[in-house]
Amino acid sequence: MSLLVVGLSHRSAPVSVLERASLNAGAQLKLLQDTVAAEPAAEAAVLATCNRIELYADVDKFHAGVAELSTLLAQHSGVGLEELTPYLYVHYEDRAVHHLFSVACGLDSMVVGEGQILGQIKDSLARAQDLHTAGRLLNDLFQQALRVGKRAHSETGIDRAGQSLVTFGLEQLSAGADVQRWARGKRALVIGAGSMSSLAAATLARAGVAEIVVANRTFERAERLARILSEGDDTDVLARAVPMDSVPGELTRADVAVSCTGATGLVLTADAVVASVQGRTGAPALEDAAGADTAVRETAVREAGEAPLPGAGSAADENCPLDLSSVSSVPSGFSVMGEAAVAGMDAATLEQHGAWAAGGTAVDRTREPGRSGPETDAELIGALAATATRVGRIPERRRPEPVVEVPRPEPVLFLLDLAMPRDVDAAVHRLAGVRLVDIESLADASADAPMAADVDMVRRIVADEVTAFGAAQRAAHITPTVVALRSMAADVVAGEIARLEGRLPGLDDKHRAEITQTVKRVVDKLLHAPTVRVKQLAAEPGGAGYADALRTLFDLDQETVASVSRAGNSTTEKNRGPA
Repeated sequence: MSLLVVGLSHRSAPVSVLERASLNAGAQLKLLQDTVAAEPAAEAAVLATCNRIELYADVDKFHAGVAELSTLLAQHSGVGLEELTPYLYVHYEDRAVHHLFSVACGLDSMVVGEGQILGQIKDSLARAQDLHTAGRLLNDLFQQALRVGKRAHSETGIDRAGQSLVTFGLEQLSAGADVQRWARGKRALVIGAGSMSSLAAATLARAGVAEIVVANRTFERAERLARILSEGDDTDVLARAVPMDSVPGELTRADVAVSCTGATGLVLTADAVVASVQGRTGAPALEDAAGADTAVRETAVREAGEAPLPGAGSAADENCPLDLSSVSSVPSGFSVMGEAAVAGMDAATLEQHGAWAAGGTAVDRTREPGRSGPETDAELIGALAATATRVGRIPERRRPEPVVEVPRPEPVLFLLDLAMPRDVDAAVHRLAGVRLVDIESLADASADAPMAADVDMVRRIVADEVTAFGAAQRAAHITPTVVALRSMAADVVAGEIARLEGRLPGLDDKHRAEITQTVKRVVDKLLHAPTVRVKQLAAEPGGAGYADALRTLFDLDQETVASVSRAGNSTTEKNRGPA
């Protein structure tokens, strides 16, 4: 059997696909059950977070396992297999171990180094254990991943390389300002009472907000979180709980809102945000400069004291040696000073046009020998008109049109959406007076984050741990065979002692014990070197075949070996538990 992982994450798929493929708790349970019921898989675990969905399994066939796990992910996510396949990644055996250990250390997180993933891995293991879909391999793998993640955070400064998703999101909301100074005195609304929302509420409380309002569909959970915040020793924040139907009114009072629920639809629509801003300021939340009315832009241009360059036939093209005013098909806004205007000109005409563009006046052109001026002018004008019609307006280089940006008003409402699928309508990005940070914008902001030296240290830890885990698993793979071999040797010793007693019935107990001990020592010494060596060889890459060789050489019964394995798995099942 071999470890296989099939999944998709923020590194392989756009946020829109991750949103549609997200799995709720019920879908995760059903996926686990269907995976272990499938032929190639003996064990299964699902790791589902806001920016990844991964299915781990112990399979006996690689290609069949990939096909089955991909199909199951598509079925339970609701995204068609053909659409999902381009975004899936596959890791096998040691590469799969390396991937999970990297995830546990925060190396594969959207914000490098964040530690929340450890709790999610622990929950994933507990879920698989509760459903009895995690056997020896996945129990060992996930528990070791938790230990590796804790080691990375304790032995390196990986925490300095990145923050939790909540902290990073608040930094983006504050536009690079100090979060505590930005948050001090603000009123906060937290929508949801799960782990991410609780973390956001605690982070806001430590940052110094004056009030936190918690809204949740289950009011009791909102009350519990509000009570924890109010009774915290390290903060003096005022916290209270409200039902979900109070969100519109509370949003009017809030300065910052964080939403992270398990809802399948939008929690805050653009209309709801517009209404809350209008209720707060008394003025509507219009679209920002990207969607502003043309009149607003023209006003800003006039205030800037600069006017855009006029189009063809205007005063700015006066005295141009090439007249395009008679060509009706020229696109509006075409200027003879653009690149299209000089396409196809001969050297003499290009020189005249360049001199005019530089100085604004026409100069005499040296005509080519043997060609009359008027005919040449007409030919050039016709060629230029044809070029302008075909190419259209090209951005100016000599005299670029001034770009006047309408300043965006300072936001009065800050929204942080940490849900997947999203809780807040993406259209809110276009509203003036509102700053929205969501999973997609967090991914963009963290894409170019610098890698710290601590990250390299964590990578070395992961590499070492993968090697050690692989060696331990390969050694464990041969252990049942070694145990079966020693069991067979013990049976041989017992049989020979019984035969000796039959031939020497008068043998006293002292001599019988001495003979038995001698025979056992001989057998142990004969088996010691080969069994120790075979464990060492099996721990090396490619050493899995030594177990088969041992079974063949000593003619060991396959069922005996399998029974030892089952006994070991039963012991692991009884003693299991997250690290």
